[in-house]
Amino acid sequence: MALIHLCVALALLLAVDAVAGVDQPRSELRFAVVAQFPPFQSRNPQGQLVGLNIELGNALCQQLNVRCTWVDQVVVENFDDLEARQFDAIMGIAPTSRRRRRVSFTDILYPFTTRLVARRTSGLMPLAASLKGKRVGVLLGSNREAFARSQWAREGVIIKSFWLNDELVRSLVAGDIDATLQGTVEIRNALLDTAAGEDFAFLGPAVSAELLGEGVAIALRNTDTALRTELNRALEQLMHNGEYQRILAPYRLNTP
Repeated sequence: MALIHLCVALALLLAVDAVAGVDQPRSELRFAVVAQFPPFQSRNPQGQLVGLNIELGNALCQQLNVRCTWVDQVVVENFDDLEARQFDAIMGIAPTSRRRRRVSFTDILYPFTTRLVARRTSGLMPLAASLKGKRVGVLLGSNREAFARSQWAREGVIIKSFWLNDELVRSLVAGDIDATLQGTVEIRNALLDTAAGEDFAFLGPAVSAELLGEGVAIALRNTDTALRTELNRALEQLMHNGEYQRILAPYRLNTP
């Protein structure tokens, strides 16, 4: 009888282990976000998260039938906390070969272009020779900062990093810096589409380089292949049903 009880207990333990080993359906998706980059991601006066990346993330969660949880971060490239499972994904980050050494990425959510902005009369161009001795503002921790420091600083361009775009724009308008290298949408929103931006413009062609990337995606742990497949499929479904186009339209990503 004791042997029978022992066998039953062993069978129950094995059954529990088997259930524990089965992947449970996902009920929540935790997106890391730095809410300092309007119009992509920021907080409105009521403290609510708003912006293109927030709308896309919420739409992806709805498509996957999971709860979206947004986890505030100080820096975008917080791969250590991603790997430590403090959250499941980083929303709104450009895939580059350097970043791919640490994490994997979904398909591109949307493309972007990088441009130099300065006073219309400055005659500056997005070239190291043209910018030598000039002060160029970039956002701290951004891929534009990485590009400017690796490609322009060694040629005599003075790179100034700013924590917030509002601070950068105030410095540009005040003449404390001569130009800024930014994505077209964020600098339009922060300066060019405002009254303070009348004397400023995009100068020269778009800047393209591997360090800059050419689009925005979602960063994931390398081991989360199933989640990457799910997110890519959800993105494709959003494009197919028209929700993707509805979300992107107000942000004028294709406006020159």
